Amino acid sequence: MKTIAMTIAALTLATASFSTLAATEVQSAPAGQQAIGVVSASSVGDLSGLQSELKAKANEAGASSYRIIGASGNNQMYGTAELYK
Repeated sequence: MKTIAMTIAALTLATASFSTLAATEVQSAPAGQQAIGVVSASSVGDLSGLQSELKAKANEAGASSYRIIGASGNNQMYGTAELYK
């Protein structure tokens, strides 16, 4: 019983800490943060799919926030985002 409680507590803590590390989309360069790079992505479908791809790449790069600086396409979307930390 104690093992189950510890496992649940560990999973809850891991999930909570991971969600706080997720990059957030911003509309302008955030004050007090430095640009750390640029990522690009492509997605089939609409703009929300592209936003998800760019957010995933920002998270992989360890960014705390990102700003989409370009997006285009019809059925195949292409976009670029600047990363901040």
